[in-house]
Amino acid sequence: MPRLFTGLEVPPEVASALASLRGGLVGARWIDVENYHVTLRFMGDIDDHYARDVYHMLADVRRRPITLTIDGLTTFGGDKPRALVARIKPEQALIEFQAEQERIVRRAGLPPEKRKFTPHVTLARLRDTTPWHVADFLAGQGHVPSRSFTANRFVLFSSRASTGGGPYVVEAAYPLG
Repeated sequence: MPRLFTGLEVPPEVASALASLRGGLVGARWIDVENYHVTLRFMGDIDDHYARDVYHMLADVRRRPITLTIDGLTTFGGDKPRALVARIKPEQALIEFQAEQERIVRRAGLPPEKRKFTPHVTLARLRDTTPWHVADFLAGQGHVPSRSFTANRFVLFSSRASTGGGPYVVEAAYPLG
């Protein structure tokens, strides 16, 4: 059973800039730079039948390239931070594209995603990190400049079943534009 998700790749120059933020956060397990991406729809462990259907249905997507803008740092998890992420501005084109991905996956027979789409790039998984550690880290980073990039394709990734996934493998790439 493959563990699949769709996403947008982060170009090397943007990934490099994000990687420069690494270090100095207690309990952080930093994500490998080559695994930076923006998840559109996580499907999880699905059987080969569903995987084939999704693979073929995604090939019918016709969208223009999407511009994404990194808009600062935040964490997920509230009082128990579990991930440090770079926020992506939720522009209309991105929201509509993600909604299309959701419709495709549901048409293939998979259950709906329960979590609200919050576009981001995960930079680190956090363990035993307090909100105070996060506050100190974010204060030390200062203002993170906004960076934009254009996604000219989206991909179907696979990952191994482990905490934090990775390494991620591109199973299929679909052009935008």
